[in-house]
Amino acid sequence: METLPISAESFKVGFIGAGKMAESIARGVVASGMLPQNRNSTAVHSNLNHRQVFESFGVNVFSSSEEVVKESDVVIFSVKPQVDRFVRVMPNTPAAVGEAASVMSLGTAATEEDGALVAKLFGSVGKMFKVDEKMFDAVTCLSGSGPAYIFLAIEALADGGVAAGLPRELALGLASQTVFGRATMVSKTGKHPGVLKDDVTSPGGTTIAGVHELEKGSWSCNNGEQNI
Repeated sequence: METLPISAESFKVGFIGAGKMAESIARGVVASGMLPQNRNSTAVHSNLNHRQVFESFGVNVFSSSEEVVKESDVVIFSVKPQVDRFVRVMPNTPAAVGEAASVMSLGTAATEEDGALVAKLFGSVGKMFKVDEKMFDAVTCLSGSGPAYIFLAIEALADGGVAAGLPRELALGLASQTVFGRATMVSKTGKHPGVLKDDVTSPGGTTIAGVHELEKGSWSCNNGEQNI
């Protein structure tokens, strides 16, 4: 069977599955300007709330997955697909704000052109990494589940600020910007996080004392593995 090319300038995207992950990706794609609202679609069978969420930012909502497939050039399975000519992608919910960490692996029948198209799409909502299929379990643990751990860390930092006397809004703003800024430093400088940590821990200071407390609570590295 001949493999037909898909136009990168006019392709339509459909989502099979209308849960939180599909919503996050669709929101990010629309917000980035990568695709107009009317070139995205999904199917909602009975959940009125899901329908209203997608329609609120302009996504076409059909009543069946068959309609989505008919209207789409690229179909994103926001479920666990077991089909050929697929590209498996593990995104995460920061796709909604254009800061996803997405990982993809080409299925056995997928072409490099398929991969390039998917990389362009998901690249519009964050960073895309390509790995072998065998690495996906580890990817799920790190970038798939990782946002929950970081949200927990931000909440803990903000709670600490409130406990020290800061207003909640200020504490949360400082905590979230601190995490965002440090992540940007790691990404842009190429320095190891341990080096950056050492740069801000002076001997006998409050920072190294805090690091010591975190390590006592098992937030530490053992033989290269992070225990959180």
